[in-house]
Amino acid sequence: MTKLQIRAFLFNMGCFAILFISFRYLVGTYTNVTGIWISMTAFVVGTLLSPKFQSVKTKEGEKLFMKWIFIKEVKEIG
Repeated sequence: MTKLQIRAFLFNMGCFAILFISFRYLVGTYTNVTGIWISMTAFVVGTLLSPKFQSVKTKEGEKLFMKWIFIKEVKEIG
Protein backbone atom coordinates (compact mmCIF):
# COMPACT_ATOMS: atom_id res chain seq x y z
CA MET A 1 0.00 0.00 0.00
CA THR A 2 1.19 3.46 -0.81
CA LYS A 3 1.22 6.42 1.53
CA LEU A 4 -1.91 7.94 -0.06
CA GLN A 5 -3.81 4.66 0.09
CA ILE A 6 -3.09 4.42 3.81
CA ARG A 7 -4.11 8.06 4.23
CA ALA A 8 -7.40 7.43 2.37
CA PHE A 9 -8.09 4.39 4.57
CA LEU A 10 -7.44 6.37 7.75
CA PHE A 11 -9.65 9.25 6.55
CA ASN A 12 -12.46 6.79 5.74
CA MET A 13 -12.17 5.12 9.14
CA GLY A 14 -11.89 8.41 11.03
CA CYS A 15 -14.92 10.01 9.39
CA PHE A 16 -17.01 6.88 9.85
CA ALA A 17 -15.96 6.54 13.50
CA ILE A 18 -16.87 10.13 14.30
CA LEU A 19 -20.28 9.81 12.65
CA PHE A 20 -20.96 6.36 14.14
CA ILE A 21 -20.16 7.43 17.70
CA SER A 22 -22.15 10.65 17.32
CA PHE A 23 -25.24 8.95 15.92
CA ARG A 24 -25.01 6.08 18.40
CA TYR A 25 -25.15 8.60 21.22
CA LEU A 26 -27.97 10.59 19.60
CA VAL A 27 -30.09 7.52 18.79
CA GLY A 28 -29.53 6.03 22.25
CA THR A 29 -30.35 9.27 24.02
CA TYR A 30 -33.21 10.76 22.02
CA THR A 31 -35.15 7.78 20.64
CA ASN A 32 -36.89 4.75 22.08
CA VAL A 33 -34.73 2.34 20.09
CA THR A 34 -33.13 -0.34 22.30
CA GLY A 35 -30.62 -3.14 22.10
CA ILE A 36 -28.61 -3.87 19.00
CA TRP A 37 -30.84 -1.58 16.93
CA ILE A 38 -29.06 1.47 18.35
CA SER A 39 -25.77 0.29 16.85
CA MET A 40 -27.39 -0.91 13.62
CA THR A 41 -29.11 2.45 13.08
CA ALA A 42 -25.89 4.35 13.80
CA PHE A 43 -23.98 2.05 11.43
CA VAL A 44 -26.38 2.60 8.53
CA VAL A 45 -26.53 6.38 9.04
CA GLY A 46 -22.77 6.61 9.46
CA THR A 47 -22.16 4.57 6.32
CA LEU A 48 -24.53 6.69 4.23
CA LEU A 49 -23.34 10.08 5.48
CA SER A 50 -19.61 9.46 5.68
CA PRO A 51 -17.44 10.93 2.91
CA LYS A 52 -15.55 8.45 0.73
CA PHE A 53 -11.81 8.92 0.11
CA GLN A 54 -9.84 7.19 -2.64
CA SER A 55 -6.29 7.25 -3.93
CA VAL A 56 -6.03 7.29 -7.75
CA LYS A 57 -3.01 7.07 -10.02
CA THR A 58 -3.11 9.85 -12.64
CA LYS A 59 -0.70 11.11 -15.29
CA GLU A 60 0.72 13.63 -12.78
CA GLY A 61 1.16 10.98 -10.09
CA GLU A 62 -0.96 9.55 -7.32
CA LYS A 63 -3.70 11.84 -5.95
CA LEU A 64 -6.28 11.67 -3.18
CA PHE A 65 -9.94 12.33 -3.99
CA MET A 66 -13.08 12.73 -1.86
CA LYS A 67 -16.75 12.17 -2.73
CA TRP A 68 -19.56 13.13 -0.40
CA ILE A 69 -23.33 13.15 -0.84
CA PHE A 70 -23.50 16.82 0.22
CA ILE A 71 -21.00 17.92 -2.46
CA LYS A 72 -21.92 17.47 -6.11
CA GLU A 73 -18.48 16.97 -7.65
CA VAL A 74 -15.48 14.86 -6.67
CA LYS A 75 -12.89 16.99 -4.87
CA GLU A 76 -9.14 16.60 -5.00
CA ILE A 77 -7.54 16.65 -1.57
CA GLY A 78 -4.09 18.29 -1.37
